[in-house]
Amino acid sequence: MSESLSLSVIVPVWHEAATIQSFLQSLQPVRNAGHEVIVVDAGSDDGTADLAGPWCDQVLVGTRGRALQMNAGADAARGNVLLFLHADTTLPGSAIQHLERFYRSPKQWGRFDVRLSGRRAIFRVVAWFMNRRSRLTGIATGDQAMFVRASVFRALQGFTPIPLMEDVELSRRLCSLTGPYCIGEPVTTDSRRWEQGGAWRTIFLMWRLRWRYWRGESPESLAAAYRADVRHAKS
Repeated sequence: MSESLSLSVIVPVWHEAATIQSFLQSLQPVRNAGHEVIVVDAGSDDGTADLAGPWCDQVLVGTRGRALQMNAGADAARGNVLLFLHADTTLPGSAIQHLERFYRSPKQWGRFDVRLSGRRAIFRVVAWFMNRRSRLTGIATGDQAMFVRASVFRALQGFTPIPLMEDVELSRRLCSLTGPYCIGEPVTTDSRRWEQGGAWRTIFLMWRLRWRYWRGESPESLAAAYRADVRHAKS
């Protein structure tokens, strides 16, 4: 393939004012290498979009919903590879080199392994299970910084606009083309979700929701169950 890698990093955000600048500062080496970073805000009222502006190439403001936000970012992207990155996840320093190797491969999409930022042993166990499950099933989740060739993403019409499991649903369609290109050097995801909800409790919640999804329950009902569980954990 003669064309070189041109990467668009797409970051959906909502109410991330406290951390958005430090997060985007970690992506400046990506921009300095000639690639772009696109932030898609869901109408935050805490100044997230204004704070993000100096540290990215585009700030878009759209409808709340991660699938909708990521599709909007993809529509505006100029790169030949799209990477979808959560605002609590940081790329390893050698990410570009890994993605260049992906781009020269026959694979159409891929993901990184993940590790959690917390120091407790349980977080290493959680990450091991996440990565092992992904290798066995071929399914990736948003915490693993999914990436895909832009032409393939558009041919598949992007993420299905559902309130939960949009990453799993897209993975299933992508797996019909090729298995994922797996990058073993991990991204680092903030462990606060597991710390706030309880590590084992959060693990069981996510596995239970995925099991219900595989059994055919609607993403809308699963999203309602997820919100109810999170509210209960905080009460």
